[in-house]
Amino acid sequence: MLNESNKTSRNTYMIVIVAALGYFVDIYDLILFGVVRKASLTDLGLGPDEIKTVGESLLNWQMAGMLIGGIFWGILGDKKGRLSVLFGSILTYSLANIANGFVGQIGGIDSITFYAAMRFLAGIGLAGELGAGITLVSESMHKDKRGYGTMIVATVGVFGAVVAGVSGEFLNNWRHSYFLGGAMGLALLILRIGIYESGMYSNVASSTSISKGNFFSLFSSRKTAYKYFSIIATGFPIWYVIGILVTFSPETAKAMGMLDIPKAGTAVTFAFAGLTVGDFLSGWISQLIKSRKKTIQIFLILTFLCVCSYFLIGWKSLTIFYTITFLLGLCTGYWAVFMSTASELFGTNIRSTVTTTAPNFVRGSLILTTLLIGLCKSVFGFSALSAIIGVGALLFVIAFICLRNIEETFGKDLDFIEE
Repeated sequence: MLNESNKTSRNTYMIVIVAALGYFVDIYDLILFGVVRKASLTDLGLGPDEIKTVGESLLNWQMAGMLIGGIFWGILGDKKGRLSVLFGSILTYSLANIANGFVGQIGGIDSITFYAAMRFLAGIGLAGELGAGITLVSESMHKDKRGYGTMIVATVGVFGAVVAGVSGEFLNNWRHSYFLGGAMGLALLILRIGIYESGMYSNVASSTSISKGNFFSLFSSRKTAYKYFSIIATGFPIWYVIGILVTFSPETAKAMGMLDIPKAGTAVTFAFAGLTVGDFLSGWISQLIKSRKKTIQIFLILTFLCVCSYFLIGWKSLTIFYTITFLLGLCTGYWAVFMSTASELFGTNIRSTVTTTAPNFVRGSLILTTLLIGLCKSVFGFSALSAIIGVGALLFVIAFICLRNIEETFGKDLDFIEE
């Protein structure tokens, strides 16, 4: 399709397929805890007040794992190759999620401590697959067409959250949902055998004079550091929406005064159904108008308007709430273009590090978001709802400011080295 030889063309197809299915399982496992949070913690004997506190703690452990894993897998991808990360990350999160299914059934080990350890380990594993997959896709496809590859990966991938929501609602036991995620990941490793390393990376892999995977080089100059922070900041609103407004939708809805409280699993399903559509649309629009930056800007504005609607009218009925949740997912679908941009901003010798760490720092920003919300309540006396709104407004301001300083990357030649 995009390369001269049939072998290279087949490898490109396989890379897109494996990256898409890998991200599908990645998102399934990432979102699953939010879906089974109440059921699993209730089954472990926790009361209503403990469920929210412990749930936030476990989610933070998962996100902390992703922060650490993002750096580890990103550096490994630049030093040892993108394929090594695909294998290692998928194996890690698959085994961790299978272990999650045995929480509370292993004698002599505190259930919550074991749960936290496994969510942390799963977070480390989940941190690597997407960045490695997107890096491989970006380096293997033609510069004018690679946005379509990222679009396919993101669209197929985020549908995993819909499956997570459905499995959490309809499987008889929350443990079975974890077992399913682990089994899908292990099955995916068979497909990974059929793909090859990107030629672009292979050209620099053997060079000893080129510094590869040096994370600290991203902070070697103010310009480079600001470029790196700016792309991360444009993604902050995405995980504010997913991590706060959707994952904790029952608590947020209660704070808004809703009488009929939405289910977290149903909210996740609606949001990621919208995100599936949004990832496709954002990728397609960026190719149509030949601009990553303008596409992110459009979707950021739409996300802001939907968040305003969430607080202004979302509380009126479950129908309105779930409709807005779907639209929130659709508008945050610029995740696909965000990933393309992150991959295209930096050179081959640091590309995996950036493409892997950037989305995980966005996901990990949820820790800072929850801390800021708690700070607003405990120190400044904000109500829970006011704190959520205030912190959200701050994240949008930062995202819009940082977007202005990101260069356009559509059609950029990626065969270059970051000095």
